[in-house]
Amino acid sequence: MSLDLSNYRDLALALLPELVLTLAAVVLLLVVAWRHQTRADLRIAAWVAWWGLVAAAVAVWWLWWNTARAAVIPPPVHPPMIAVDDFRFVADWLVLGTAALTVLVSFDYLERESLLAPEYYVLLLFATLGMMLMAGGEDLMMIFLGLELMSVAVYVLAGINRRSAPAAEAALKYFLLGAFASGFLLYGIALAYGATAATNLTLIGVQVTTLGLQKSTMLLIGLGLLLVGFGFKVAAVPFHMWAPDVYDGSPTPVTGYMATAVKAAAFAALFRVLGEAFGAVPAWREIVWWLAVITMLVGNFVALAQRTLKRMLAYSSVAHAGYVLVAVAAGTPAGAAAFVFYLVAYTFMTLAAFALLAAKGRDGERDVRIDDLAGLAQRRPWLAFALAVCMLSLLGFPGTAGFIGKWYILVAATQSGQVPLAAILVLASVISAGYYLPVIMAMYMKPEPFARHDFPRIRHPGHGGRPTHGAGCPRHRAGVRDAGVGAPGASAPDRRWA
Repeated sequence: MSLDLSNYRDLALALLPELVLTLAAVVLLLVVAWRHQTRADLRIAAWVAWWGLVAAAVAVWWLWWNTARAAVIPPPVHPPMIAVDDFRFVADWLVLGTAALTVLVSFDYLERESLLAPEYYVLLLFATLGMMLMAGGEDLMMIFLGLELMSVAVYVLAGINRRSAPAAEAALKYFLLGAFASGFLLYGIALAYGATAATNLTLIGVQVTTLGLQKSTMLLIGLGLLLVGFGFKVAAVPFHMWAPDVYDGSPTPVTGYMATAVKAAAFAALFRVLGEAFGAVPAWREIVWWLAVITMLVGNFVALAQRTLKRMLAYSSVAHAGYVLVAVAAGTPAGAAAFVFYLVAYTFMTLAAFALLAAKGRDGERDVRIDDLAGLAQRRPWLAFALAVCMLSLLGFPGTAGFIGKWYILVAATQSGQVPLAAILVLASVISAGYYLPVIMAMYMKPEPFARHDFPRIRHPGHGGRPTHGAGCPRHRAGVRDAGVGAPGASAPDRRWA
Protein backbone atom coordinates (compact mmCIF):
# COMPACT_ATOMS: atom_id res chain seq x y z
CA MET A 1 0.00 0.00 0.00
CA SER A 2 1.61 3.22 -1.20
CA LEU A 3 0.71 6.35 0.77
CA ASP A 4 1.04 9.83 -0.70
CA LEU A 5 1.84 11.80 2.45
CA SER A 6 1.15 15.10 0.70
CA ASN A 7 -2.49 13.99 0.69
CA TYR A 8 -4.39 14.48 3.95
CA ARG A 9 -6.23 11.18 3.72
CA ASP A 10 -3.07 9.15 3.21
CA LEU A 11 -1.28 11.15 5.91
CA ALA A 12 -4.08 10.32 8.33
CA LEU A 13 -3.70 6.63 7.45
CA ALA A 14 0.05 6.82 8.05
CA LEU A 15 -0.63 8.40 11.44
CA LEU A 16 -3.47 6.01 12.29
CA PRO A 17 -1.78 4.42 15.36
CA GLU A 18 -0.94 7.82 16.82
CA LEU A 19 -4.46 9.13 16.11
CA VAL A 20 -6.04 6.09 17.77
CA LEU A 21 -3.86 6.48 20.85
CA THR A 22 -4.58 10.22 20.99
CA LEU A 23 -8.31 9.51 20.88
CA ALA A 24 -7.95 6.92 23.64
CA ALA A 25 -5.99 9.40 25.79
CA VAL A 26 -8.63 12.12 25.33
CA VAL A 27 -11.45 9.69 26.19
CA LEU A 28 -9.52 8.53 29.24
CA LEU A 29 -8.98 12.14 30.27
CA LEU A 30 -12.76 12.68 30.24
CA VAL A 31 -13.35 9.46 32.18
CA VAL A 32 -10.81 10.47 34.82
CA ALA A 33 -12.37 13.93 35.14
CA TRP A 34 -15.71 12.22 35.83
CA ARG A 35 -14.58 9.32 38.03
CA HIS A 36 -11.44 9.69 40.11
CA GLN A 37 -12.18 8.92 43.75
CA THR A 38 -12.43 5.18 44.38
CA ARG A 39 -10.45 2.04 43.65
CA ALA A 40 -13.14 1.05 41.12
CA ASP A 41 -12.52 4.32 39.27
CA LEU A 42 -8.82 3.49 39.19
CA ARG A 43 -9.56 0.10 37.65
CA ILE A 44 -11.85 1.63 35.03
CA ALA A 45 -9.12 4.08 34.01
CA ALA A 46 -6.63 1.21 33.78
CA TRP A 47 -8.86 -0.85 31.50
CA VAL A 48 -9.61 2.12 29.22
CA ALA A 49 -5.86 2.78 28.92
CA TRP A 50 -5.11 -0.88 28.23
CA TRP A 51 -7.70 -1.22 25.49
CA GLY A 52 -6.52 2.06 23.95
CA LEU A 53 -2.99 0.64 23.73
CA VAL A 54 -4.33 -2.58 22.21
CA ALA A 55 -6.28 -0.59 19.60
CA ALA A 56 -3.17 1.38 18.67
CA ALA A 57 -1.18 -1.86 18.35
CA VAL A 58 -3.88 -3.26 16.03
CA ALA A 59 -3.59 -0.10 13.88
CA VAL A 60 0.18 -0.64 13.64
CA TRP A 61 -0.41 -4.25 12.67
CA TRP A 62 -2.87 -3.16 9.96
CA LEU A 63 -0.30 -0.84 8.40
CA TRP A 64 2.35 -3.55 8.53
CA TRP A 65 0.02 -6.24 7.11
CA ASN A 66 -0.81 -4.01 4.15
CA THR A 67 2.91 -3.24 3.61
CA ALA A 68 2.30 0.50 3.93
CA ARG A 69 5.10 2.60 2.44
CA ALA A 70 5.46 6.31 1.73
CA ALA A 71 5.31 7.19 -1.95
CA VAL A 72 8.19 9.12 -3.51
CA ILE A 73 7.32 12.82 -3.50
CA PRO A 74 8.66 15.12 -6.27
CA PRO A 75 11.38 17.61 -5.14
CA PRO A 76 9.25 20.79 -4.98
CA VAL A 77 7.17 19.24 -2.18
CA HIS A 78 8.72 19.08 1.28
CA PRO A 79 9.55 15.48 2.31
CA PRO A 80 7.28 13.86 4.90
CA MET A 81 7.89 14.35 8.61
CA ILE A 82 6.79 10.82 9.52
CA ALA A 83 8.37 7.54 8.42
CA VAL A 84 6.34 4.61 7.14
CA ASP A 85 8.63 1.59 7.34
CA ASP A 86 9.16 -1.65 9.25
CA PHE A 87 11.60 -0.02 11.69
CA ARG A 88 8.86 2.32 12.86
CA PHE A 89 6.32 -0.50 13.14
CA VAL A 90 8.63 -2.64 15.29
CA ALA A 91 9.50 0.31 17.54
CA ASP A 92 5.80 1.17 17.90
CA TRP A 93 4.94 -2.41 18.85
CA LEU A 94 7.76 -2.39 21.39
CA VAL A 95 6.69 0.79 23.20
CA LEU A 96 2.98 -0.10 23.02
CA GLY A 97 3.66 -3.60 24.39
CA THR A 98 5.80 -2.16 27.18
CA ALA A 99 3.11 0.36 28.08
CA ALA A 100 0.40 -2.33 28.08
CA LEU A 101 2.47 -4.53 30.41
CA THR A 102 3.13 -1.52 32.65
CA VAL A 103 -0.62 -0.97 32.94
CA LEU A 104 -1.11 -4.59 33.99
CA VAL A 105 1.69 -4.34 36.58
CA SER A 106 0.21 -1.10 37.92
CA PHE A 107 -3.25 -2.60 38.59
CA ASP A 108 -2.48 -4.02 42.03
CA TYR A 109 0.56 -1.87 42.71
CA LEU A 110 -1.32 1.45 42.79
CA GLU A 111 -4.02 0.01 45.04
CA ARG A 112 -1.50 -1.60 47.38
CA GLU A 113 0.45 1.64 47.71
CA SER A 114 -2.82 3.65 48.08
CA LEU A 115 -2.01 5.73 45.00
CA LEU A 116 -5.57 6.56 43.92
CA ALA A 117 -4.46 8.68 40.96
CA PRO A 118 -6.27 7.67 37.75
CA GLU A 119 -4.39 10.42 35.90
CA TYR A 120 -1.43 8.04 36.12
CA TYR A 121 -2.82 6.16 33.12
CA VAL A 122 -3.50 9.37 31.17
CA LEU A 123 0.14 10.35 31.57
CA LEU A 124 1.19 6.86 30.53
CA LEU A 125 -0.74 7.13 27.25
CA PHE A 126 0.61 10.57 26.42
CA ALA A 127 4.17 9.44 27.19
CA THR A 128 3.70 6.45 24.87
CA LEU A 129 2.33 8.75 22.17
CA GLY A 130 5.47 10.86 22.40
CA MET A 131 7.62 7.74 22.07
CA MET A 132 5.79 6.71 18.91
CA LEU A 133 6.39 10.14 17.38
CA MET A 134 10.09 9.86 18.27
CA ALA A 135 10.44 6.40 16.75
CA GLY A 136 8.66 7.39 13.54
CA GLY A 137 9.96 10.94 13.18
CA GLU A 138 11.59 11.81 9.85
CA ASP A 139 12.23 15.38 10.92
CA LEU A 140 14.27 16.73 13.81
CA MET A 141 11.39 18.95 14.89
CA MET A 142 9.00 16.00 14.98
CA ILE A 143 11.50 14.02 17.05
CA PHE A 144 11.92 16.94 19.44
CA LEU A 145 8.16 17.38 19.88
CA GLY A 146 7.77 13.68 20.59
CA LEU A 147 10.68 13.83 23.04
CA GLU A 148 9.13 16.72 24.96
CA LEU A 149 5.67 15.12 25.05
CA MET A 150 7.23 11.95 26.44
CA SER A 151 9.50 13.77 28.89
CA VAL A 152 6.88 16.02 30.48
CA ALA A 153 4.58 13.05 31.11
CA VAL A 154 7.39 10.92 32.58
CA TYR A 155 8.52 13.79 34.84
CA VAL A 156 5.09 13.72 36.48
CA LEU A 157 4.96 9.91 36.58
CA ALA A 158 8.26 9.82 38.48
CA GLY A 159 6.72 11.92 41.27
CA ILE A 160 3.19 10.51 41.14
CA ASN A 161 3.51 9.35 44.78
CA ARG A 162 3.19 12.74 46.44
CA ARG A 163 3.58 11.26 49.93
CA SER A 164 7.07 9.97 49.12
CA ALA A 165 10.06 12.27 49.57
CA PRO A 166 12.32 10.06 47.36
CA ALA A 167 9.71 10.24 44.57
CA ALA A 168 9.60 14.04 44.80
CA GLU A 169 13.40 14.13 44.69
CA ALA A 170 13.43 11.80 41.67
CA ALA A 171 10.90 13.93 39.79
CA LEU A 172 12.78 17.16 40.54
CA LYS A 173 16.16 15.73 39.47
CA TYR A 174 14.70 14.25 36.32
CA PHE A 175 12.94 17.50 35.42
CA LEU A 176 15.95 19.77 35.98
CA LEU A 177 18.50 17.56 34.23
CA GLY A 178 16.01 16.60 31.50
CA ALA A 179 15.29 20.24 30.71
CA PHE A 180 19.02 20.92 30.59
CA ALA A 181 19.55 18.00 28.18
CA SER A 182 16.62 19.14 26.01
CA GLY A 183 18.39 22.49 25.65
CA PHE A 184 21.48 20.71 24.31
CA LEU A 185 19.32 18.75 21.87
CA LEU A 186 17.49 21.83 20.62
CA TYR A 187 20.71 23.78 20.21
CA GLY A 188 22.12 20.86 18.23
CA ILE A 189 19.07 20.92 15.96
CA ALA A 190 19.57 24.67 15.43
CA LEU A 191 23.21 24.22 14.44
CA ALA A 192 22.38 21.30 12.13
CA TYR A 193 19.75 23.49 10.47
CA GLY A 194 22.25 26.34 10.19
CA ALA A 195 24.76 24.08 8.43
CA THR A 196 22.34 22.30 6.07
CA ALA A 197 19.27 24.61 5.85
CA ALA A 198 17.07 21.59 6.61
CA THR A 199 15.56 19.71 9.54
CA ASN A 200 14.28 16.75 7.54
CA LEU A 201 16.57 13.76 8.05
CA THR A 202 16.66 12.80 4.37
CA LEU A 203 17.37 16.36 3.25
CA ILE A 204 20.15 16.74 5.82
CA GLY A 205 21.77 13.57 4.47
CA VAL A 206 21.50 14.85 0.91
CA GLN A 207 22.95 18.25 1.84
CA VAL A 208 25.87 16.72 3.71
CA THR A 209 26.74 14.54 0.72
CA THR A 210 26.25 17.06 -2.08
CA LEU A 211 27.82 20.06 -0.32
CA GLY A 212 30.65 18.09 1.29
CA LEU A 213 29.78 19.08 4.85
CA GLN A 214 31.39 16.06 6.51
CA LYS A 215 33.96 18.29 8.22
CA SER A 216 31.83 21.39 8.68
CA THR A 217 32.54 22.83 12.14
CA MET A 218 28.97 23.97 12.67
CA LEU A 219 27.57 20.60 11.66
CA LEU A 220 30.02 18.68 13.88
CA ILE A 221 29.21 20.83 16.90
CA GLY A 222 25.49 20.34 16.22
CA LEU A 223 26.02 16.58 15.93
CA GLY A 224 27.91 16.59 19.23
CA LEU A 225 25.10 18.43 21.00
CA LEU A 226 22.55 16.01 19.54
CA LEU A 227 24.57 13.12 20.95
CA VAL A 228 24.61 14.80 24.37
CA GLY A 229 20.83 15.14 24.33
CA PHE A 230 20.22 11.57 23.24
CA GLY A 231 22.94 10.31 25.60
CA PHE A 232 20.97 11.72 28.51
CA LYS A 233 17.77 9.97 27.45
CA VAL A 234 19.45 6.58 26.99
CA ALA A 235 21.47 7.04 30.23
CA ALA A 236 24.85 6.61 28.57
CA VAL A 237 27.95 7.44 30.61
CA PRO A 238 28.81 10.26 31.42
CA PHE A 239 25.21 11.46 31.06
CA HIS A 240 23.81 8.79 33.37
CA MET A 241 24.12 10.43 36.79
CA TRP A 242 20.39 11.08 37.02
CA ALA A 243 19.35 7.49 36.32
CA PRO A 244 20.15 5.65 39.61
CA ASP A 245 18.45 8.23 41.86
CA VAL A 246 15.44 8.67 39.57
CA TYR A 247 14.97 4.93 39.07
CA ASP A 248 15.39 4.32 42.81
CA GLY A 249 12.91 6.99 43.93
CA SER A 250 10.16 6.46 41.35
CA PRO A 251 7.34 3.91 41.80
CA THR A 252 8.63 0.58 40.55
CA PRO A 253 6.25 0.23 37.54
CA VAL A 254 7.31 3.71 36.43
CA THR A 255 10.96 2.75 36.90
CA GLY A 256 10.49 -0.29 34.68
CA TYR A 257 8.72 1.86 32.10
CA MET A 258 11.55 4.42 32.09
CA ALA A 259 14.27 1.78 31.92
CA THR A 260 12.65 0.10 28.91
CA ALA A 261 10.17 2.11 26.85
CA VAL A 262 11.84 5.52 27.30
CA LYS A 263 15.22 4.03 26.47
CA ALA A 264 13.86 2.10 23.47
CA ALA A 265 12.22 5.19 21.97
CA ALA A 266 15.35 7.30 22.47
CA PHE A 267 17.54 4.63 20.89
CA ALA A 268 15.15 4.26 17.93
CA ALA A 269 15.28 8.02 17.30
CA LEU A 270 19.07 8.10 17.72
CA PHE A 271 19.55 5.22 15.29
CA ARG A 272 17.36 6.88 12.67
CA VAL A 273 19.04 10.28 13.04
CA LEU A 274 22.57 8.92 12.78
CA GLY A 275 21.78 6.54 9.94
CA GLU A 276 19.70 8.82 7.73
CA ALA A 277 20.92 12.34 8.46
CA PHE A 278 24.57 11.79 9.42
CA GLY A 279 25.39 8.52 7.70
CA ALA A 280 28.07 10.23 5.60
CA VAL A 281 29.72 11.87 8.64
CA PRO A 282 32.36 9.48 10.02
CA ALA A 283 32.98 11.47 13.23
CA TRP A 284 29.97 10.10 15.13
CA ARG A 285 31.17 6.48 14.88
CA GLU A 286 34.27 7.16 16.96
CA ILE A 287 32.24 9.14 19.51
CA VAL A 288 29.67 6.35 19.84
CA TRP A 289 32.53 3.82 20.07
CA TRP A 290 33.96 5.52 23.16
CA LEU A 291 30.51 6.11 24.64
CA ALA A 292 29.80 2.37 24.33
CA VAL A 293 33.10 1.43 26.02
CA ILE A 294 32.80 3.70 29.06
CA THR A 295 29.08 2.98 29.44
CA MET A 296 29.61 -0.79 29.51
CA LEU A 297 32.52 -0.63 31.94
CA VAL A 298 31.22 2.04 34.32
CA GLY A 299 27.70 0.59 34.42
CA ASN A 300 28.94 -2.91 35.26
CA PHE A 301 31.62 -1.92 37.77
CA VAL A 302 29.31 0.39 39.73
CA ALA A 303 26.52 -2.23 39.68
CA LEU A 304 28.90 -4.61 41.47
CA ALA A 305 28.91 -2.32 44.52
CA GLN A 306 25.11 -2.11 44.85
CA ARG A 307 23.31 -4.01 47.60
CA THR A 308 19.69 -3.04 46.91
CA LEU A 309 17.98 -4.83 44.04
CA LYS A 310 16.33 -1.76 42.54
CA ARG A 311 19.53 0.28 42.40
CA MET A 312 21.43 -2.67 40.98
CA LEU A 313 18.89 -2.95 38.17
CA ALA A 314 19.27 0.79 37.56
CA TYR A 315 23.01 0.49 36.95
CA SER A 316 22.36 -2.69 34.98
CA SER A 317 20.22 -0.65 32.58
CA VAL A 318 23.12 1.77 32.17
CA ALA A 319 25.41 -1.11 31.21
CA HIS A 320 22.87 -2.44 28.70
CA ALA A 321 22.74 0.98 27.06
CA GLY A 322 26.42 0.40 26.31
CA TYR A 323 25.65 -2.95 24.67
CA VAL A 324 23.05 -1.32 22.41
CA LEU A 325 25.53 1.44 21.52
CA VAL A 326 27.86 -1.26 20.18
CA ALA A 327 25.17 -2.16 17.62
CA VAL A 328 24.75 1.54 16.79
CA ALA A 329 28.52 1.94 16.33
CA ALA A 330 28.56 -0.94 13.83
CA GLY A 331 26.50 1.18 11.43
CA THR A 332 25.61 -1.76 9.14
CA PRO A 333 22.40 -3.61 8.24
CA ALA A 334 23.55 -6.44 10.50
CA GLY A 335 23.99 -3.88 13.27
CA ALA A 336 20.46 -2.59 12.67
CA ALA A 337 19.02 -6.12 12.95
CA ALA A 338 21.05 -6.81 16.12
CA PHE A 339 19.97 -3.44 17.50
CA VAL A 340 16.26 -4.24 17.11
CA PHE A 341 16.51 -7.81 18.43
CA TYR A 342 18.55 -6.89 21.50
CA LEU A 343 16.32 -3.93 22.29
CA VAL A 344 13.25 -6.21 22.28
CA ALA A 345 14.96 -8.86 24.45
CA TYR A 346 16.34 -6.31 26.91
CA THR A 347 13.04 -4.46 27.18
CA PHE A 348 10.92 -7.44 28.15
CA MET A 349 13.51 -9.02 30.49
CA THR A 350 14.11 -5.75 32.35
CA LEU A 351 10.41 -4.95 32.56
CA ALA A 352 9.75 -8.46 33.88
CA ALA A 353 12.44 -8.03 36.56
CA PHE A 354 10.94 -4.75 37.76
CA ALA A 355 7.44 -6.25 37.61
CA LEU A 356 8.50 -9.13 39.86
CA LEU A 357 10.09 -6.66 42.24
CA ALA A 358 6.89 -4.59 42.29
CA ALA A 359 4.71 -7.66 42.83
CA LYS A 360 6.34 -8.61 46.12
CA GLY A 361 7.86 -5.38 47.42
CA ARG A 362 6.51 -2.64 49.67
CA ASP A 363 6.88 1.13 50.01
CA GLY A 364 8.59 1.69 46.66
CA GLU A 365 10.94 -1.30 47.05
CA ARG A 366 13.88 1.02 47.79
CA ASP A 367 14.98 -1.10 50.75
CA VAL A 368 14.78 -4.53 49.13
CA ARG A 369 18.31 -5.84 49.44
CA ILE A 370 19.70 -8.78 47.54
CA ASP A 371 20.13 -10.63 50.84
CA ASP A 372 16.40 -10.20 51.50
CA LEU A 373 15.75 -12.70 48.69
CA ALA A 374 17.26 -15.50 50.79
CA GLY A 375 14.96 -18.52 50.84
CA LEU A 376 12.60 -17.10 48.22
CA ALA A 377 12.80 -20.34 46.21
CA GLN A 378 11.24 -22.20 49.15
CA ARG A 379 8.48 -19.65 49.81
CA ARG A 380 7.67 -18.61 46.23
CA PRO A 381 9.28 -21.10 43.81
CA TRP A 382 7.64 -19.75 40.64
CA LEU A 383 8.51 -16.16 41.50
CA ALA A 384 12.11 -17.17 42.18
CA PHE A 385 12.27 -19.12 38.93
CA ALA A 386 10.95 -16.18 36.89
CA LEU A 387 13.39 -13.76 38.50
CA ALA A 388 16.25 -16.21 37.91
CA VAL A 389 15.35 -16.44 34.21
CA CYS A 390 15.37 -12.64 33.97
CA MET A 391 18.79 -12.43 35.63
CA LEU A 392 20.26 -15.13 33.38
CA SER A 393 18.88 -13.48 30.25
CA LEU A 394 20.24 -10.07 31.26
CA LEU A 395 23.58 -11.76 31.95
CA GLY A 396 23.55 -13.36 28.49
CA PHE A 397 23.47 -16.99 29.60
CA PRO A 398 23.42 -19.42 26.64
CA GLY A 399 19.92 -20.36 25.54
CA THR A 400 18.31 -17.10 26.63
CA ALA A 401 17.11 -14.20 24.49
CA GLY A 402 19.80 -12.00 26.00
CA PHE A 403 22.51 -14.37 24.82
CA ILE A 404 21.13 -14.46 21.28
CA GLY A 405 20.91 -10.66 21.22
CA LYS A 406 24.49 -10.25 22.40
CA TRP A 407 25.62 -12.82 19.86
CA TYR A 408 24.01 -10.83 17.05
CA ILE A 409 25.71 -7.65 18.32
CA LEU A 410 29.08 -9.41 18.44
CA VAL A 411 28.64 -10.66 14.88
CA ALA A 412 27.69 -7.18 13.65
CA ALA A 413 30.63 -5.59 15.48
CA THR A 414 33.21 -8.05 14.16
CA GLN A 415 31.87 -7.84 10.60
CA SER A 416 32.24 -4.06 10.69
CA GLY A 417 35.84 -4.32 11.94
CA GLN A 418 35.05 -3.37 15.56
CA VAL A 419 36.86 -6.36 17.07
CA PRO A 420 38.21 -4.50 20.17
CA LEU A 421 34.69 -3.26 20.90
CA ALA A 422 33.34 -6.80 20.66
CA ALA A 423 36.06 -8.02 23.06
CA ILE A 424 35.16 -5.30 25.58
CA LEU A 425 31.49 -6.33 25.34
CA VAL A 426 32.43 -9.91 26.24
CA LEU A 427 34.56 -8.69 29.15
CA ALA A 428 31.74 -6.47 30.42
CA SER A 429 29.29 -9.38 30.25
CA VAL A 430 31.66 -11.49 32.35
CA ILE A 431 31.85 -8.68 34.93
CA SER A 432 28.04 -8.52 35.08
CA ALA A 433 27.96 -12.07 36.43
CA GLY A 434 29.24 -10.59 39.69
CA TYR A 435 25.90 -8.92 40.39
CA TYR A 436 23.38 -11.09 38.53
CA LEU A 437 24.44 -14.45 39.96
CA PRO A 438 24.31 -13.35 43.64
CA VAL A 439 20.59 -12.73 43.18
CA ILE A 440 20.10 -16.36 42.09
CA MET A 441 22.42 -17.62 44.82
CA ALA A 442 20.45 -15.74 47.48
CA MET A 443 17.15 -17.22 46.30
CA TYR A 444 18.31 -20.81 45.96
CA MET A 445 21.37 -21.27 48.19
CA LYS A 446 20.73 -19.19 51.29
CA PRO A 447 18.34 -20.22 54.10
CA GLU A 448 15.19 -18.29 54.81
CA PRO A 449 15.85 -15.59 57.43
CA PHE A 450 14.08 -15.79 60.80
CA ALA A 451 12.69 -19.26 60.07
CA ARG A 452 10.22 -20.48 62.67
CA HIS A 453 11.87 -23.88 63.03
CA ASP A 454 15.01 -22.20 64.37
CA PHE A 455 13.28 -21.75 67.74
CA PRO A 456 13.42 -24.90 69.94
CA ARG A 457 10.42 -26.37 71.65
CA ILE A 458 10.87 -25.74 75.40
CA ARG A 459 8.84 -26.13 78.58
CA HIS A 460 8.14 -23.26 80.96
CA PRO A 461 6.98 -23.96 84.52
CA GLY A 462 4.86 -20.83 84.49
CA HIS A 463 2.71 -22.32 81.70
CA GLY A 464 1.80 -25.50 83.55
CA GLY A 465 4.59 -27.42 81.88
CA ARG A 466 2.94 -27.07 78.47
CA PRO A 467 5.39 -27.34 75.57
CA THR A 468 5.61 -24.08 73.71
CA HIS A 469 7.65 -22.75 70.81
CA GLY A 470 10.29 -20.32 71.92
CA ALA A 471 8.88 -17.73 69.54
CA GLY A 472 5.38 -18.14 70.98
CA CYS A 473 6.29 -17.77 74.66
CA PRO A 474 5.55 -14.36 76.20
CA ARG A 475 8.83 -14.38 78.11
CA HIS A 476 10.70 -15.27 74.95
CA ARG A 477 8.96 -12.52 72.99
CA ALA A 478 9.92 -10.01 75.66
CA GLY A 479 13.54 -11.16 75.47
CA VAL A 480 13.53 -10.94 71.69
CA ARG A 481 12.17 -7.41 71.85
CA ASP A 482 14.83 -6.42 74.36
CA ALA A 483 17.49 -7.81 72.04
CA GLY A 484 16.11 -5.73 69.16
CA VAL A 485 15.22 -8.69 66.94
CA GLY A 486 11.54 -7.92 67.05
CA ALA A 487 11.99 -4.21 66.52
CA PRO A 488 10.18 -2.57 63.60
CA GLY A 489 11.99 -3.35 60.36
CA ALA A 490 13.98 -6.27 61.77
CA SER A 491 11.77 -8.80 60.04
CA ALA A 492 11.34 -6.69 56.91
CA PRO A 493 12.29 -9.57 54.61
CA ASP A 494 9.40 -11.66 55.97
CA ARG A 495 6.87 -8.87 55.54
CA ARG A 496 8.18 -7.88 52.16
CA TRP A 497 8.31 -11.26 50.49
CA ALA A 498 5.60 -13.16 52.41
